[in-house]
Amino acid sequence: MNFLWNQPLMMPDAGGQGGAPVANTGNYTNAYTGEEIPFDPANTMDPQIKAWYNTEALENARSNYIFAQFAKNIPLPEHHGMTVEMRKANTFGDVPRLREGVIPDGQQFGYSAVQATVYEYGAYTPLGRRLERHAIDPVAQDAAEEMGAAGGNTQDKIARNVAISGSNVMYCDKADGTKIHSRSQLTKDCVLTPTMVNRAVTWLKKHKAPKIDGKYIAIVHPSVTYDLRETKGWLDAHEYAKPDEIYNGEIGELHGVRFIESDNAKVYRGARLVEEGQLKVSEAVNDSVIVPVIGGAVAPDALKDRYVLLGGVKCKVAGNTASSLTLTDPVTAPEGALVLPGEGGAEGIAVYGCVFLGKNAFGMIDVAGGNLEMIIKTPEQAGGPLNQFGTIGVYFETGGAVLYEERLLRVECGGYYSDVDEDEDA
Repeated sequence: MNFLWNQPLMMPDAGGQGGAPVANTGNYTNAYTGEEIPFDPANTMDPQIKAWYNTEALENARSNYIFAQFAKNIPLPEHHGMTVEMRKANTFGDVPRLREGVIPDGQQFGYSAVQATVYEYGAYTPLGRRLERHAIDPVAQDAAEEMGAAGGNTQDKIARNVAISGSNVMYCDKADGTKIHSRSQLTKDCVLTPTMVNRAVTWLKKHKAPKIDGKYIAIVHPSVTYDLRETKGWLDAHEYAKPDEIYNGEIGELHGVRFIESDNAKVYRGARLVEEGQLKVSEAVNDSVIVPVIGGAVAPDALKDRYVLLGGVKCKVAGNTASSLTLTDPVTAPEGALVLPGEGGAEGIAVYGCVFLGKNAFGMIDVAGGNLEMIIKTPEQAGGPLNQFGTIGVYFETGGAVLYEERLLRVECGGYYSDVDEDEDA
């Protein structure tokens, strides 16, 4: 066979013929009779080529598994529904002192259940057959690698969202020792210090969280790493572990915590309120839920259910027009007051969610037949009656839940880069 995927390919030049067509994933229709005809299953890719692309994609996916590597693996066999009861063993209390000759009461052992639902995820890209004739780059190989990386990255973000959903949270102190009690009070100087790391470790110890290979784990954003590396007592990973003993993303250790760096670590800030400029109060308001604003075009209700900061006060937006906000509660603000994103810290800065955890703190569902899969269709399979294009895509199913709240702590902090980092998931 001589088609797109079994030889080096080339990218289209800048003068290409528009965007890629949408792939037809069903049957195609005979233009003369109207009969629906299924794609020919015999026109499949060479198994060796397909296996090679699968390997490339999965290697790229695995390099993105940062949070997922610390999750308890919960298997879900086929034909067992889409909701999983994730069972965790109950812990025992202290062993009592015995009385001579008296048989003590037995302690009951059991399990608690946490339910989680699996969802399916998938994406594909069509690759036009014309590329076969005009290529200089291996387009199919590059597409397979990038699709695998996107799949792995998405899976890890799903695992991250499970890990940060725990109810236990600690806020970093200000540099002058002032205690912080909410995310909206955090400032740039509320950094993750060795003292705060030690406090988090103490919290885990007090809650009897079991360690992972003798250490606790913390997963942090690169901006948090910048602040940590400046502290006394920090050890780089290569100073205490052999290369084959280092976790994916591991960078160092402090106070008995092995730190893992991930650019998927949660950043709380919220999307920009306007793309350009700065949203401001255009006319002073006094104890009003209607706030007139200027500074940039805002689509109607684009900010609905968002939070904003007005004069340091966190307010929820009930709705908006291009020139005003309607809040759920009244506010007082002078003319010219800045309207800042309210999902982050003080003055709208980015806040970093650092996850400290012990063994089996959360679990991710391993769906039989639903692991990350590379799906490749040739032009004969997907390209319609003219075999115009093939497709490369990924598919997987997953879900998860917190298993032991007492083994999971989120430490929120500011940092040197808090005024420039964005919340990519906002």
